[in-house]
Amino acid sequence: MITNIEATLRRWRRRISRSEWLARMLKLQINERDPDAPALVLIQIDGLARPQFDRALAEGKMPFLKRLIKREHYHLDHMYSGVPATTPAVQAEIFYGVKAAVPAFGFMSTDSQEMLRMYESNAATKVEKKLADTGHEPLLQHGSCYVSVFRAGADNDEAHFCPAAQGWGPTLKKAGPLALLVLLLTNIWSLIRTGALLLLELVLSIGDFLRGLTDGQDFLRELMFIPTRIGITILLRELSTVGVKIDIARGLPVIYINFLGYDEQAHRRGPSSKFAHWTLKGIDDAIGRIWRAAHRSSRRHYDVWIYSDHGQEDSTPYETLHGRSLADAVSEALSELPQKPSGHLANGDHGIQLQRIRLFGGQWVQKLIPVNARESHREGEAPMALSAMGPIALLYNIHCKDTPPQEIARLIVEKTKAPMVLYEDVSSTETGPDGEVLTKVRGWWRDGAFSLPEDGHLVFGDEHRFADEAIEDLANLCRHPDAGDFVISGWCAGHESISFAIECGSHGGAGPNETHAFALMPGDIPSPASGKGHWRPKDIRDAALQFLNAQPARKLKSPPAVTVVPAAGDKHSRLDQNLAMEAAGSQEGSSNTKTLRVMTYNVHICKGTDDKLSPERIARVIARYAPDIVALQEVDVRRQRTGGIDQAHQISRLLAMDCHFQPAMHLEDEKYGDAIMSRYPVRLIKKGILPGPPKISRLPGFAEPRGALWIEVDFHGTRVQVFNTHLGLSKAERLRQIEALTGEEWMGSTQCPRPRILVGDFNALPGSQEVKRVMEVLDDTQLKLPGHKPKGTFFSRLPKARIDYVFVDHELEVNDIHVPRSELTRQASDHLPLIVDLRIPVPARDGGDDQDQEQQAG
Repeated sequence: MITNIEATLRRWRRRISRSEWLARMLKLQINERDPDAPALVLIQIDGLARPQFDRALAEGKMPFLKRLIKREHYHLDHMYSGVPATTPAVQAEIFYGVKAAVPAFGFMSTDSQEMLRMYESNAATKVEKKLADTGHEPLLQHGSCYVSVFRAGADNDEAHFCPAAQGWGPTLKKAGPLALLVLLLTNIWSLIRTGALLLLELVLSIGDFLRGLTDGQDFLRELMFIPTRIGITILLRELSTVGVKIDIARGLPVIYINFLGYDEQAHRRGPSSKFAHWTLKGIDDAIGRIWRAAHRSSRRHYDVWIYSDHGQEDSTPYETLHGRSLADAVSEALSELPQKPSGHLANGDHGIQLQRIRLFGGQWVQKLIPVNARESHREGEAPMALSAMGPIALLYNIHCKDTPPQEIARLIVEKTKAPMVLYEDVSSTETGPDGEVLTKVRGWWRDGAFSLPEDGHLVFGDEHRFADEAIEDLANLCRHPDAGDFVISGWCAGHESISFAIECGSHGGAGPNETHAFALMPGDIPSPASGKGHWRPKDIRDAALQFLNAQPARKLKSPPAVTVVPAAGDKHSRLDQNLAMEAAGSQEGSSNTKTLRVMTYNVHICKGTDDKLSPERIARVIARYAPDIVALQEVDVRRQRTGGIDQAHQISRLLAMDCHFQPAMHLEDEKYGDAIMSRYPVRLIKKGILPGPPKISRLPGFAEPRGALWIEVDFHGTRVQVFNTHLGLSKAERLRQIEALTGEEWMGSTQCPRPRILVGDFNALPGSQEVKRVMEVLDDTQLKLPGHKPKGTFFSRLPKARIDYVFVDHELEVNDIHVPRSELTRQASDHLPLIVDLRIPVPARDGGDDQDQEQQAG
């Protein structure tokens, strides 16, 4: 009944939802199909390196994301951004699966000799057309995107605040004045809130403007940053957040949003500055609003993944160090050559911060923030060109055939004081990792000539977390057809980071912080299978496609091709647990024990409190906590009310666990009962029906048959007896059933050795006579664990009743107990799962045999 009330409330919430009404008033297409299909919201925090993210969590700047890790079982992983560490390159790899699609944020097209900047519509469109021609499936097909360089398959009307789009302009024009009025009235609180934030940000920006002038910053640039800061940090964030919530209400299958605020401010004052970290509070709040909207969706099963595309290095502008631009310095250095380049064309000397306001679209913005290139060359010649936007500069059209490239690289390093210069040696080749023939990449730095990859660790240093991959990617960047003749790097080991733009924080190269991003993923989304211990953008893409292409259980006629497994690095993952068990076992000396994780879970026929039917969701709950043995109650097998699927075996297939099912009710081909699943070898001992209520107490609704299931688990050589049951609703019935369970036909049998574990839904409170009768034989684990306060499991939204139990023999030790109250567990069933870690004595074995047992069991 409580479940029905919550489902009714959810339906009414949907009917009065602002996002729902706005979607209809704006005449946006609403997806009414495939309500059980998975859907995904990808949230990118632009420019936030993993070390800065860790600091923000520790300082309380991002409380919602910290809650996801602590309460919602998200796991925080490292991510390598790739080289170049720029948003366009990372997005191209995630959206299309193409690494290093562009050599930098700004570059010259060698075909057209045109300078391209990825915040321009023309450049973004050209690059995306090439990506689309690769034949890779665009990730955002039929979805939407906000603040993205590429549309990635999203329709024109679904791409917002992108270089080729103009926010919601066309949509609002189509909607008419009535829709606009409704939009304003229904979001009056959001408007007030946004107005207050804009006012606060204006006051702060004026204060920072004055501080910048005091520190000697350029007056015009500091003045221009005031509207940029307000527009990017507040207005763009709030408009995009509202848009994502509307798209969630519409049921779009995949939604992408990029939060630019931190990256914008980190460019200006540095990634570790308090100025930049201030923006993370607002981003955290916006993510919380999106996450809650996703989990309240009545049209899709949404997952929310959060990651950063790259980090930033604390940098010093080249002009600040040397009093002139890199373009001027390079021109002067190469003027000493016998055959010097003619003129020069410079692009992007002052970074991209002031250009991001162009994402709002509109002719007045384009005129306010023009795009200029500074050029000087003789007519009829291809001039020397330099694109310098961040810590990477690309040098083009160096027509000095009589001078070896090594000499030019040496001259640039010595005359301009640039940390490192690289080039493609077309006269020399090598064999790549896949057997392909590649041109050799060489370079020059303070210690002379070097080659990649041979000298990579020398120029990258020992502290670079992703040195091997970054060395390979940097070499491939030099081979990019649009990378030019020379690549000038503002970073190398032992040298302070230099940006060739006017900025205090930079990215785009191969530095240790700019390539060190993070990924915050739900606990049942496995980390990359490569074993490298971190993600890269293509891994995000592969995992997203796998997730989105999964079919609901009711549509499956055969087992799924992919199993759901716990993520490596998760605090409850099997890998970490095994390591903990081995450490504990080594400390115990002669007492050889291992940890067995047992879960009991009433799954309510896989029907959640949101009225959605989803065996996959139950499997995800189980996978997040990685039990060795899981006992389920209220499981349907081929019943018409739940779509005619075999829930028990569907869940076990998703989890790659062995399964035994005991039907308490059997109506022709339809069954209903209990199941036990195990990742260790099992043997079925007995399954059967327990005694019903005495005839005198039989009332309508109290005569549902109840069963029990007894299996034997081979746990590292110890035979563990596991019993699963779901007792009746009347006291008299439960007493008879417990008497049977503890009697000689079940737990009291001479064929039932210790240790014994009895689990299930007993429909009885701890102080009841029934539970006391069980405790004459076994211990209640929630009372057995020292210092543990027993927790209720029913009802999942307000778990005050403790009716689910794990009972064990007196000699077994309880290590830990979990009753997870995440949004997922509160929705998946009307019960919360009860998880108990037990110490089980196992026979002593030599190390080799024991390790083999672990591998076979896993």
